[in-house]
Amino acid sequence: MQIYTYDDIQIGQSASVTKTISEYDVYAYAGIIGDFNPVHINAPYAEGTFFKERIAHGMLTASFVSTVLGMYLPGPGAIFISNTANFLAPVRIGDTITTICTVAEKLEKGRVRLESVITNQHGETVMTGESLVSVPKSKK
Repeated sequence: MQIYTYDDIQIGQSASVTKTISEYDVYAYAGIIGDFNPVHINAPYAEGTFFKERIAHGMLTASFVSTVLGMYLPGPGAIFISNTANFLAPVRIGDTITTICTVAEKLEKGRVRLESVITNQHGETVMTGESLVSVPKSKK
């Protein structure tokens, strides 16, 4: 776990995290947030959709941006100001996704703008986005 202060961060710097999405992840996420949409938890229902199988919640996928920002870049003490997510393809149970966040701009007041890209094990981009983050002032 690394903590980067505003002065430490460089434009173009990036960090990533990789995770295989399991059935447990989807059920646990549904239970935590209360979203039991059958496309996520009911296989027979999902088979009748254009996805043809259950898919992970979009926001479960997007939450790995938080993992990168809170644990790796900038790291502990970083605070989300805003976030956008553009969902481009479904994440299926068993997919391995990699989330990469890259510093795009250093702004005033100790804030940075990061761009995020999430891809699956086939190299397909499943999500893109942008985050505005308040960076820790010290490495406490």
